[in-house]
Amino acid sequence: MSATRIADLHHAERSAGVSATERVRALGTETAFAVAAAARRVQASGRDVALLHIGEPGIPTPPHIVEAGIRALRDGLTGYVAPVGIPELRGAIADAVGARGVPCAAENVVVTSGAKPLMLYTLLALVDAGDEVLVPDPVFPIYESVARLGGARPVPYRVQPGPDGIDVSELAAVIGPRTRLLVLNAPHNPTGALISPSSLDAIAELVLEHDLVVLSDEVYGRLVFSGRHESIASRPGLADRTVLVDSFSKTYAMTGWRLGFAVMPAPLVEHVATLIINNTSCAPPFVQHAGIAALTRSQQCVEDLVARLRGTRDALVRGLGGIDGVRVTEPVAAFYAFPDVSPLLERSGLSVDEAAAVLLERHGVAALAGTGFGAGGDRHLRLSYATAPERIETAVVRIRAWAADLSSLS
Repeated sequence: MSATRIADLHHAERSAGVSATERVRALGTETAFAVAAAARRVQASGRDVALLHIGEPGIPTPPHIVEAGIRALRDGLTGYVAPVGIPELRGAIADAVGARGVPCAAENVVVTSGAKPLMLYTLLALVDAGDEVLVPDPVFPIYESVARLGGARPVPYRVQPGPDGIDVSELAAVIGPRTRLLVLNAPHNPTGALISPSSLDAIAELVLEHDLVVLSDEVYGRLVFSGRHESIASRPGLADRTVLVDSFSKTYAMTGWRLGFAVMPAPLVEHVATLIINNTSCAPPFVQHAGIAALTRSQQCVEDLVARLRGTRDALVRGLGGIDGVRVTEPVAAFYAFPDVSPLLERSGLSVDEAAAVLLERHGVAALAGTGFGAGGDRHLRLSYATAPERIETAVVRIRAWAADLSSLS
Protein backbone atom coordinates (compact mmCIF):
# COMPACT_ATOMS: atom_id res chain seq x y z
CA MET A 1 0.00 0.00 0.00
CA SER A 2 1.39 3.41 -0.98
CA ALA A 3 2.25 6.09 1.58
CA THR A 4 -0.38 8.37 0.00
CA ARG A 5 -3.04 5.70 0.33
CA ILE A 6 -2.10 5.08 3.97
CA ALA A 7 -2.30 8.82 4.67
CA ASP A 8 -5.75 8.98 3.01
CA LEU A 9 -6.98 6.08 5.13
CA HIS A 10 -5.57 7.63 8.29
CA HIS A 11 -7.37 10.90 7.54
CA ALA A 12 -10.65 9.07 6.86
CA GLU A 13 -10.34 7.11 10.11
CA ARG A 14 -9.72 10.23 12.18
CA SER A 15 -12.68 11.93 10.51
CA ALA A 16 -14.84 8.95 11.49
CA GLY A 17 -13.60 9.03 15.08
CA VAL A 18 -11.44 5.90 14.89
CA SER A 19 -7.81 5.46 13.98
CA ALA A 20 -5.86 2.22 13.71
CA THR A 21 -2.58 1.78 15.52
CA GLU A 22 0.79 1.86 13.81
CA ARG A 23 1.08 -1.80 14.75
CA VAL A 24 -1.87 -2.65 12.52
CA ARG A 25 -0.73 -0.32 9.76
CA ALA A 26 2.56 -2.19 9.58
CA LEU A 27 0.85 -5.49 8.84
CA GLY A 28 1.11 -6.89 5.33
CA THR A 29 -1.47 -9.13 3.74
CA GLU A 30 -1.94 -11.74 1.05
CA THR A 31 -2.61 -10.16 -2.33
CA ALA A 32 -4.52 -13.27 -3.44
CA PHE A 33 -7.65 -12.00 -1.74
CA ALA A 34 -7.50 -8.61 -3.48
CA VAL A 35 -6.93 -10.29 -6.84
CA ALA A 36 -9.85 -12.65 -6.11
CA ALA A 37 -12.10 -9.63 -5.63
CA ALA A 38 -10.85 -8.06 -8.88
CA ALA A 39 -11.42 -11.34 -10.72
CA ARG A 40 -14.99 -11.50 -9.44
CA ARG A 41 -15.60 -7.99 -10.77
CA VAL A 42 -14.37 -9.06 -14.22
CA GLN A 43 -16.55 -12.18 -14.08
CA ALA A 44 -19.55 -10.09 -13.04
CA SER A 45 -19.20 -8.18 -16.32
CA GLY A 46 -19.89 -11.45 -18.15
CA ARG A 47 -16.29 -12.35 -19.05
CA ASP A 48 -14.57 -15.65 -18.38
CA VAL A 49 -11.50 -15.61 -16.13
CA ALA A 50 -8.91 -18.38 -15.76
CA LEU A 51 -8.22 -18.40 -12.02
CA LEU A 52 -4.53 -19.05 -11.36
CA HIS A 53 -4.22 -16.76 -8.35
CA ILE A 54 -5.52 -18.66 -5.35
CA GLY A 55 -3.64 -21.23 -3.26
CA GLU A 56 -6.11 -24.05 -2.92
CA PRO A 57 -6.32 -27.48 -4.57
CA GLY A 58 -9.31 -26.72 -6.80
CA ILE A 59 -11.19 -29.93 -5.96
CA PRO A 60 -13.88 -30.72 -3.35
CA THR A 61 -12.93 -32.14 0.01
CA PRO A 62 -12.94 -35.97 -0.31
CA PRO A 63 -16.39 -37.41 0.59
CA HIS A 64 -15.21 -39.58 3.49
CA ILE A 65 -13.77 -36.52 5.21
CA VAL A 66 -16.97 -34.55 4.68
CA GLU A 67 -19.06 -37.41 6.04
CA ALA A 68 -16.92 -37.62 9.17
CA GLY A 69 -17.55 -33.94 9.86
CA ILE A 70 -21.28 -34.29 9.25
CA ARG A 71 -21.47 -37.34 11.48
CA ALA A 72 -19.72 -35.45 14.28
CA LEU A 73 -22.24 -32.62 13.94
CA ARG A 74 -25.14 -35.04 14.09
CA ASP A 75 -23.58 -36.67 17.14
CA GLY A 76 -23.71 -33.31 18.88
CA LEU A 77 -19.98 -32.60 18.91
CA THR A 78 -20.49 -28.84 18.85
CA GLY A 79 -19.22 -27.67 22.23
CA TYR A 80 -15.90 -26.46 23.59
CA VAL A 81 -13.00 -28.91 23.68
CA ALA A 82 -9.41 -28.72 24.91
CA PRO A 83 -7.62 -25.63 23.51
CA VAL A 84 -4.77 -27.70 22.06
CA GLY A 85 -7.03 -30.26 20.35
CA ILE A 86 -8.96 -33.43 21.07
CA PRO A 87 -6.80 -36.40 22.13
CA GLU A 88 -7.80 -38.59 19.18
CA LEU A 89 -6.63 -36.04 16.62
CA ARG A 90 -3.45 -35.18 18.50
CA GLY A 91 -2.59 -38.87 18.57
CA ALA A 92 -3.32 -39.31 14.87
CA ILE A 93 -1.13 -36.30 14.04
CA ALA A 94 1.70 -37.64 16.20
CA ASP A 95 1.56 -40.95 14.35
CA ALA A 96 1.54 -39.25 10.94
CA VAL A 97 4.40 -36.90 11.76
CA GLY A 98 6.36 -39.72 13.39
CA ALA A 99 6.12 -41.63 10.13
CA ARG A 100 8.07 -38.77 8.51
CA GLY A 101 10.99 -39.44 10.84
CA VAL A 102 10.20 -36.63 13.28
CA PRO A 103 10.25 -37.56 16.99
CA CYS A 104 6.73 -36.77 18.15
CA ALA A 105 4.22 -37.68 20.84
CA ALA A 106 0.65 -36.48 21.26
CA GLU A 107 1.71 -34.02 23.96
CA ASN A 108 3.89 -32.24 21.37
CA VAL A 109 0.87 -31.52 19.14
CA VAL A 110 -1.25 -28.36 19.10
CA VAL A 111 -4.36 -28.11 16.89
CA THR A 112 -5.72 -24.76 15.74
CA SER A 113 -8.19 -23.22 13.32
CA GLY A 114 -5.81 -23.09 10.37
CA ALA A 115 -2.02 -22.93 10.31
CA LYS A 116 -1.65 -19.14 10.24
CA PRO A 117 -2.43 -18.60 13.95
CA LEU A 118 0.44 -20.93 14.81
CA MET A 119 2.89 -18.65 13.03
CA LEU A 120 1.71 -15.74 15.15
CA TYR A 121 1.67 -17.80 18.35
CA THR A 122 5.21 -19.04 17.71
CA LEU A 123 6.52 -15.52 17.19
CA LEU A 124 4.73 -14.16 20.24
CA ALA A 125 5.97 -17.02 22.41
CA LEU A 126 9.60 -17.10 21.27
CA VAL A 127 10.65 -13.68 19.96
CA ASP A 128 11.12 -10.45 21.90
CA ALA A 129 11.09 -6.91 20.56
CA GLY A 130 14.35 -6.17 18.79
CA ASP A 131 15.09 -9.80 17.92
CA GLU A 132 15.74 -10.74 14.30
CA VAL A 133 13.74 -13.34 12.39
CA LEU A 134 15.20 -14.84 9.22
CA VAL A 135 12.54 -15.14 6.52
CA PRO A 136 12.77 -16.56 2.99
CA ASP A 137 12.77 -14.20 0.00
CA PRO A 138 10.51 -14.49 -1.95
CA VAL A 139 8.35 -14.81 1.13
CA PHE A 140 4.86 -15.89 2.15
CA PRO A 141 3.99 -12.41 3.45
CA ILE A 142 2.47 -13.53 6.75
CA TYR A 143 5.93 -14.34 8.17
CA GLU A 144 7.10 -10.75 7.91
CA SER A 145 3.79 -9.44 9.20
CA VAL A 146 3.76 -11.50 12.37
CA ALA A 147 7.45 -10.77 13.01
CA ARG A 148 6.78 -7.03 12.90
CA LEU A 149 3.63 -7.42 14.99
CA GLY A 150 5.78 -8.99 17.69
CA GLY A 151 8.30 -6.15 17.51
CA ALA A 152 10.96 -8.23 15.75
CA ARG A 153 12.87 -7.34 12.60
CA PRO A 154 12.47 -9.67 9.59
CA VAL A 155 15.76 -10.33 7.77
CA PRO A 156 15.48 -11.92 4.30
CA TYR A 157 17.51 -14.74 2.82
CA ARG A 158 17.24 -15.85 -0.80
CA VAL A 159 15.29 -18.87 -2.06
CA GLN A 160 15.50 -19.99 -5.69
CA PRO A 161 13.27 -22.41 -7.64
CA GLY A 162 14.40 -26.00 -7.94
CA PRO A 163 15.27 -29.10 -5.91
CA ASP A 164 17.65 -27.19 -3.59
CA GLY A 165 16.40 -23.66 -3.14
CA ILE A 166 18.67 -22.42 -0.34
CA ASP A 167 22.34 -21.50 -0.58
CA VAL A 168 23.47 -22.32 2.96
CA SER A 169 26.47 -19.96 2.78
CA GLU A 170 24.12 -17.06 1.97
CA LEU A 171 21.87 -18.05 4.84
CA ALA A 172 24.84 -18.19 7.23
CA ALA A 173 25.92 -14.70 6.16
CA VAL A 174 22.72 -13.04 7.43
CA ILE A 175 22.82 -14.62 10.90
CA GLY A 176 23.69 -11.95 13.45
CA PRO A 177 23.93 -11.53 17.21
CA ARG A 178 20.20 -10.63 17.46
CA THR A 179 19.00 -13.53 15.31
CA ARG A 180 16.56 -15.63 17.31
CA LEU A 181 14.29 -17.47 14.87
CA LEU A 182 14.76 -19.04 11.43
CA VAL A 183 11.66 -19.46 9.28
CA LEU A 184 11.93 -22.33 6.80
CA ASN A 185 9.25 -22.94 4.18
CA ALA A 186 9.71 -26.09 2.17
CA PRO A 187 8.13 -26.98 -0.13
CA HIS A 188 8.26 -23.27 -0.81
CA ASN A 189 5.49 -20.84 -1.65
CA PRO A 190 5.79 -19.22 -4.21
CA THR A 191 8.67 -20.95 -6.05
CA GLY A 192 7.84 -24.63 -5.51
CA ALA A 193 11.42 -25.24 -4.30
CA LEU A 194 12.68 -27.89 -1.90
CA ILE A 195 15.68 -28.05 0.43
CA SER A 196 18.05 -30.90 -0.40
CA PRO A 197 18.93 -33.36 2.39
CA SER A 198 22.56 -32.17 2.40
CA SER A 199 21.52 -28.53 2.69
CA LEU A 200 19.11 -29.45 5.46
CA ASP A 201 21.99 -31.09 7.35
CA ALA A 202 24.07 -27.93 6.98
CA ILE A 203 21.19 -25.70 8.08
CA ALA A 204 20.67 -27.90 11.14
CA GLU A 205 24.32 -27.35 12.06
CA LEU A 206 23.87 -23.57 11.75
CA VAL A 207 20.81 -23.70 13.99
CA LEU A 208 22.71 -25.56 16.70
CA GLU A 209 25.83 -23.43 16.34
CA HIS A 210 23.93 -20.16 16.73
CA ASP A 211 21.37 -21.40 19.27
CA LEU A 212 18.41 -20.60 17.01
CA VAL A 213 14.82 -21.79 17.02
CA VAL A 214 13.14 -22.89 13.79
CA LEU A 215 9.62 -22.30 12.54
CA SER A 216 9.27 -24.87 9.76
CA ASP A 217 6.22 -24.32 7.54
CA GLU A 218 5.55 -27.65 5.84
CA VAL A 219 1.97 -27.26 4.63
CA TYR A 220 2.91 -28.48 1.13
CA GLY A 221 5.06 -31.32 2.47
CA ARG A 222 3.18 -34.14 0.74
CA LEU A 223 2.73 -32.37 -2.61
CA VAL A 224 6.12 -33.30 -4.07
CA PHE A 225 6.78 -34.41 -7.68
CA SER A 226 10.51 -35.08 -7.70
CA GLY A 227 13.09 -35.40 -4.98
CA ARG A 228 11.74 -35.68 -1.45
CA HIS A 229 10.75 -33.43 1.37
CA GLU A 230 12.35 -33.92 4.76
CA SER A 231 11.70 -31.92 7.89
CA ILE A 232 14.53 -30.22 9.72
CA ALA A 233 12.89 -31.56 12.90
CA SER A 234 14.03 -35.03 11.81
CA ARG A 235 17.68 -34.02 12.28
CA PRO A 236 19.44 -34.93 15.55
CA GLY A 237 18.76 -32.37 18.26
CA LEU A 238 16.41 -30.27 16.12
CA ALA A 239 13.03 -31.57 17.35
CA ASP A 240 13.72 -29.78 20.64
CA ARG A 241 14.15 -26.42 18.90
CA THR A 242 11.66 -26.66 16.01
CA VAL A 243 8.01 -25.71 15.66
CA LEU A 244 6.75 -27.72 12.68
CA VAL A 245 3.60 -26.13 11.24
CA ASP A 246 1.28 -28.04 8.93
CA SER A 247 -2.29 -27.95 7.73
CA PHE A 248 -5.07 -30.06 6.28
CA SER A 249 -5.91 -27.34 3.76
CA LYS A 250 -3.65 -28.23 0.83
CA THR A 251 -3.14 -31.96 1.29
CA TYR A 252 -6.81 -32.82 1.78
CA ALA A 253 -8.52 -29.93 -0.05
CA MET A 254 -9.85 -28.54 3.24
CA THR A 255 -9.03 -24.83 2.92
CA GLY A 256 -12.42 -23.65 4.16
CA TRP A 257 -12.49 -26.07 7.09
CA ARG A 258 -9.65 -24.12 8.75
CA LEU A 259 -7.72 -26.89 10.46
CA GLY A 260 -4.01 -26.69 11.16
CA PHE A 261 -1.54 -28.08 13.65
CA ALA A 262 1.96 -27.72 14.99
CA VAL A 263 4.45 -30.08 16.54
CA MET A 264 6.61 -28.34 19.13
CA PRO A 265 8.74 -28.97 22.20
CA ALA A 266 6.45 -29.96 25.08
CA PRO A 267 7.40 -26.98 27.32
CA LEU A 268 6.12 -24.59 24.65
CA VAL A 269 2.68 -26.22 24.39
CA GLU A 270 1.39 -24.66 27.62
CA HIS A 271 2.31 -21.15 26.47
CA VAL A 272 0.72 -21.61 23.06
CA ALA A 273 -2.39 -23.00 24.78
CA THR A 274 -2.66 -19.73 26.70
CA LEU A 275 -2.51 -17.78 23.45
CA ILE A 276 -5.23 -20.00 21.95
CA ILE A 277 -7.47 -19.47 24.99
CA ASN A 278 -7.03 -15.72 24.56
CA ASN A 279 -7.89 -15.93 20.88
CA THR A 280 -10.15 -18.70 19.54
CA SER A 281 -10.62 -20.98 22.60
CA CYS A 282 -10.37 -24.12 20.46
CA ALA A 283 -10.78 -25.52 16.96
CA PRO A 284 -14.35 -26.80 16.32
CA PRO A 285 -14.61 -30.46 17.39
CA PHE A 286 -16.58 -31.57 14.33
CA VAL A 287 -13.82 -30.16 12.11
CA GLN A 288 -11.25 -32.05 14.16
CA HIS A 289 -13.15 -35.30 13.62
CA ALA A 290 -13.01 -34.64 9.89
CA GLY A 291 -9.25 -34.29 10.34
CA ILE A 292 -9.07 -37.69 12.04
CA ALA A 293 -10.78 -39.26 9.03
CA ALA A 294 -8.34 -37.48 6.70
CA LEU A 295 -5.29 -38.86 8.50
CA THR A 296 -6.46 -42.37 9.38
CA ARG A 297 -8.44 -43.44 6.33
CA SER A 298 -7.14 -44.23 2.82
CA GLN A 299 -4.55 -41.81 1.46
CA GLN A 300 -5.51 -42.51 -2.14
CA CYS A 301 -7.05 -39.03 -2.32
CA VAL A 302 -3.60 -37.52 -1.67
CA GLU A 303 -1.97 -39.72 -4.30
CA ASP A 304 -4.68 -38.74 -6.79
CA LEU A 305 -4.16 -35.05 -6.03
CA VAL A 306 -0.40 -35.29 -6.55
CA ALA A 307 -0.94 -37.06 -9.89
CA ARG A 308 -3.43 -34.41 -10.97
CA LEU A 309 -1.11 -31.58 -9.98
CA ARG A 310 1.84 -33.18 -11.76
CA GLY A 311 -0.20 -33.21 -14.97
CA THR A 312 -1.31 -29.59 -14.72
CA ARG A 313 2.21 -28.52 -13.71
CA ASP A 314 3.68 -30.20 -16.79
CA ALA A 315 1.07 -28.60 -19.05
CA LEU A 316 1.66 -25.12 -17.63
CA VAL A 317 5.46 -25.32 -17.69
CA ARG A 318 5.41 -26.70 -21.22
CA GLY A 319 3.06 -23.92 -22.35
CA LEU A 320 5.01 -21.13 -20.66
CA GLY A 321 8.26 -22.45 -22.06
CA GLY A 322 7.04 -21.68 -25.56
CA ILE A 323 6.26 -18.03 -24.88
CA ASP A 324 8.85 -15.41 -25.80
CA GLY A 325 9.71 -13.24 -22.83
CA VAL A 326 8.67 -15.76 -20.17
CA ARG A 327 11.33 -17.77 -18.30
CA VAL A 328 10.19 -20.57 -16.05
CA THR A 329 11.94 -23.16 -13.89
CA GLU A 330 10.00 -26.36 -13.35
CA PRO A 331 8.64 -26.42 -9.78
CA VAL A 332 9.38 -29.66 -7.94
CA ALA A 333 6.68 -29.35 -5.26
CA ALA A 334 3.60 -27.41 -4.05
CA PHE A 335 1.34 -26.13 -6.86
CA TYR A 336 2.82 -22.87 -8.08
CA ALA A 337 4.94 -21.80 -11.01
CA PHE A 338 6.95 -18.60 -10.57
CA PRO A 339 7.97 -17.41 -14.03
CA ASP A 340 10.34 -14.50 -14.56
CA VAL A 341 8.74 -12.05 -17.00
CA SER A 342 11.55 -9.46 -16.96
CA PRO A 343 11.89 -9.31 -20.78
CA LEU A 344 8.21 -8.43 -21.15
CA LEU A 345 8.43 -5.73 -18.50
CA GLU A 346 11.47 -4.22 -20.15
CA ARG A 347 9.77 -4.17 -23.55
CA SER A 348 6.53 -2.68 -22.24
CA GLY A 349 7.87 -0.32 -19.58
CA LEU A 350 5.30 -1.70 -17.13
CA SER A 351 5.86 -2.83 -13.57
CA VAL A 352 4.95 -6.42 -12.77
CA ASP A 353 1.91 -5.18 -10.82
CA GLU A 354 0.72 -3.23 -13.87
CA ALA A 355 1.41 -6.18 -16.15
CA ALA A 356 -0.57 -8.53 -13.88
CA ALA A 357 -3.48 -6.10 -13.98
CA VAL A 358 -3.36 -6.11 -17.80
CA LEU A 359 -3.31 -9.91 -17.74
CA LEU A 360 -6.54 -9.93 -15.77
CA GLU A 361 -8.41 -6.98 -17.25
CA ARG A 362 -7.56 -7.49 -20.93
CA HIS A 363 -6.81 -11.18 -21.18
CA GLY A 364 -8.86 -12.87 -18.48
CA VAL A 365 -6.17 -14.58 -16.38
CA ALA A 366 -5.98 -13.94 -12.63
CA ALA A 367 -2.38 -14.22 -11.41
CA LEU A 368 -0.40 -12.70 -8.56
CA ALA A 369 2.37 -10.16 -9.08
CA GLY A 370 5.52 -11.44 -7.43
CA THR A 371 5.93 -8.18 -5.53
CA GLY A 372 3.31 -9.55 -3.14
CA PHE A 373 6.03 -11.96 -2.00
CA GLY A 374 8.72 -9.42 -1.19
CA ALA A 375 11.65 -7.92 -3.05
CA GLY A 376 12.76 -11.28 -4.41
CA GLY A 377 9.44 -11.68 -6.18
CA ASP A 378 9.73 -8.57 -8.32
CA ARG A 379 9.52 -9.23 -12.08
CA HIS A 380 7.81 -12.57 -11.48
CA LEU A 381 4.25 -13.85 -11.55
CA ARG A 382 2.89 -16.55 -9.28
CA LEU A 383 0.60 -18.92 -11.16
CA SER A 384 -1.31 -21.67 -9.37
CA TYR A 385 -1.74 -24.79 -11.49
CA ALA A 386 -4.18 -26.36 -9.02
CA THR A 387 -7.01 -26.20 -11.50
CA ALA A 388 -8.58 -28.30 -14.25
CA PRO A 389 -6.33 -29.25 -17.21
CA GLU A 390 -8.59 -27.48 -19.68
CA ARG A 391 -8.27 -24.25 -17.70
CA ILE A 392 -4.49 -24.51 -17.93
CA GLU A 393 -4.78 -24.76 -21.71
CA THR A 394 -7.03 -21.70 -21.79
CA ALA A 395 -4.68 -19.77 -19.52
CA VAL A 396 -1.61 -20.56 -21.66
CA VAL A 397 -3.36 -19.29 -24.80
CA ARG A 398 -4.27 -16.08 -23.02
CA ILE A 399 -0.82 -15.60 -21.47
CA ARG A 400 0.70 -15.97 -24.93
CA ALA A 401 -1.63 -13.23 -26.21
CA TRP A 402 -0.75 -11.08 -23.19
CA ALA A 403 2.97 -11.49 -23.87
CA ALA A 404 2.45 -10.42 -27.47
CA ASP A 405 0.38 -7.47 -26.25
CA LEU A 406 3.15 -6.30 -23.90
CA SER A 407 5.84 -6.83 -26.54
CA SER A 408 3.88 -4.63 -28.96
CA LEU A 409 4.17 -1.72 -26.51
CA SER A 410 7.95 -1.52 -27.00
